[in-house]
Amino acid sequence: MNCLHRLIRFSLLVVLLIPALAVAEPGTRHPTITHHQLTLKLLPDSHQLMATDEVTLAQGTAAEEMAFSLAPTLRLERIEDLTACQDRCESAAALAFERASQPGQPERHRIILKRPAINAPDGSVRLRFSYRGVIDDPPRDPRHLRFVTPSETSGHIGPEGVYLSSESQWYPDLDDSLATYDVTIAVPDGWTAVTQGTRQSDPARWIVSSMSEALTVVANRFVVKTRAWQAKSGQAVQLSTYLFPEEAALADEYLDASARYLDAYIPLLGPYPFSQFAVVENFFSSGLGMPSFTLLGSGVIKRHYTQPYALGHEIVHSWIGNGVFNRTSQGNWVEGLTTYLSNYYYHELTGDEAQAREQRRLMLLGYSLYVHGGDDYPLLKFAQKRDEKDNAIGYQKSAMVFHLLRQEIGEPAFWRALKRIPERYLGKVVDWKDLEEVFQEATDRDLRWFFSQWVERAGVPELALSGLRVQPVHGTSGQAGAIAAAVHVAQRGVPYRVPVELEFVLAGGRSQVVRIQMVGAQQDVIVPLLERPSAVRLDPDYHLFRRVARSDMAPMLNLYVTDPLRTVFLTPAVPSDQSDAFDEIVQRIVAQEAAKSGAQRTTVLQPEAAASPMPEGSLLILGNPRESRFAATALQYCGDHVRLTDNGFSVEGRTYEGSTMALLASCRRDDHPGSVVTFLYGVTPQALSRVARLLFFYGWQSYVIFHEGAVMARGDWEDMMSAEVRFETD
Repeated sequence: MNCLHRLIRFSLLVVLLIPALAVAEPGTRHPTITHHQLTLKLLPDSHQLMATDEVTLAQGTAAEEMAFSLAPTLRLERIEDLTACQDRCESAAALAFERASQPGQPERHRIILKRPAINAPDGSVRLRFSYRGVIDDPPRDPRHLRFVTPSETSGHIGPEGVYLSSESQWYPDLDDSLATYDVTIAVPDGWTAVTQGTRQSDPARWIVSSMSEALTVVANRFVVKTRAWQAKSGQAVQLSTYLFPEEAALADEYLDASARYLDAYIPLLGPYPFSQFAVVENFFSSGLGMPSFTLLGSGVIKRHYTQPYALGHEIVHSWIGNGVFNRTSQGNWVEGLTTYLSNYYYHELTGDEAQAREQRRLMLLGYSLYVHGGDDYPLLKFAQKRDEKDNAIGYQKSAMVFHLLRQEIGEPAFWRALKRIPERYLGKVVDWKDLEEVFQEATDRDLRWFFSQWVERAGVPELALSGLRVQPVHGTSGQAGAIAAAVHVAQRGVPYRVPVELEFVLAGGRSQVVRIQMVGAQQDVIVPLLERPSAVRLDPDYHLFRRVARSDMAPMLNLYVTDPLRTVFLTPAVPSDQSDAFDEIVQRIVAQEAAKSGAQRTTVLQPEAAASPMPEGSLLILGNPRESRFAATALQYCGDHVRLTDNGFSVEGRTYEGSTMALLASCRRDDHPGSVVTFLYGVTPQALSRVARLLFFYGWQSYVIFHEGAVMARGDWEDMMSAEVRFETD
């Protein structure tokens, strides 16, 4: 999911005429804000915000100009200099200013202060901004194929809810500031406001005592439930839920899950950085992690969003991203490490090795499907996720790089270094170079080669096996009859220094796994065995991050989605209920392509064109294949995997029948390696309606079987990702 990020869209240039500080001394940092004292009044019915913000600028501020961010829809009424005040000033001399457009940047504005600001004895400067205005950017649901998509908005105050984030630019800020906050929020009767930090005895007031990149405020008509909780470590944390009345009954489920994840990650990462953690329901689609709370849309709240990749991911962000920060301009390592610890490692931690292996497999698939040589880039360049390619690099590749680092330096050193990150850097900004230093300290080893290879270089290894043979072992003290298996391992392109597992397949379902260190482009591996192997497999458990060829992947919907040539076909005689759902799928595909540069690559084949020859590339067939000779011919690619019955279908020999059943199945096109034919079929329109809406969520398996819209079974046909080489000669 998306974590908090800073996106400055609009700015006010404030020129402070401070003669004594007009020239910065060498090495002086640019001005930043260290504290905000905010008083807000939210008026949802009129989309209005009324606010004052008393800001404290850092000690030793030395600059004539400071680019404050503030949304242009907010009218700045007054700026006052509070520097001479000992505590709070009810009134202070206003600083005269004028506001004008910045030349060449019409969305930016300049404010020139006519009266000098005076530094306090500690070198700080205090200013009070008074402003009001409208923030009304209703959330929009983008139309594309991504299956987890937050609605798009820069901020909204309205009867349906309030959402003010760093993108809203709702309070004056300076780039790269890390600040504390003291916030008082007035809302209408029946409303509750939530923000970061600790809620005070006055429920309208919140104090954020730890440094934070930005402040997010939400408000709505919540049902609030709190739980005083103590971790196994002894740390006390207040857990809370802020849910809409319709979902209030789910509070205990989310509180229990929050406690479970905190207990899992506190031993790995150290004390939880905040005094509370809250699950807050949002009025639009979102999955956002902020310091001390997560903001989840109603749709996911209703779907019991407590999985490791969901709620677990947001809780890990409490340490990584919202406790220790990164600057996207210096490379975003935060999402990769968070993904590794939550989406992946939680399964290892709880002993679910099968699911851990599946997560590693999906990470390899995601990168191999969505990242191609011409548009690849190094991890060091990843800033934030905009599309599937960014997700594959910044989340999946990055997560697997931490997995490879763990294999390289060993368990004790890896976990020692990991805990050291929040110990040393809580409330500070960390980049890849800092991480390199931490892991080198933990191992007392030079890891420059590792970070250079995996972080600063684009691409991943591409490996191949060939020439498996066996030969007698002579002159050894081993058991009589021992033999050696020899196999050739090759890397394509500039070689990587990587660990590679080879699994030799023996008789009776047994196997022997060996681990080698690959350092060059070519390597002959000789392994002593007690019996002749029938085959050898490369990286059988997906511990190495590498590129997988499309033709070696199990057939699945995402092969259709990423095919350079693809066709969608709507079978004739589709009932109107199904036709509406199918039309939406087609519209989403077309809309996605319209948003991208380049020629359209999807052909929409109308039912009357069913006599056409089978097109090249991948094919998506919507509806009952029996209604069209064209679709029935395409179904033959599935062979015995899928059969239609009078009242349902069979998959891998098992029959599923009844009006509630639906099927999504993809089969390999042997005549076009790397392409698939995919079928979406429902026994009745009702069985299909919910499935069609979430179709592209189910893109990673060869088949998914639905009962009343819920997944009943899923799996893959043949999968050749662990490239297998059969025995050749003696």
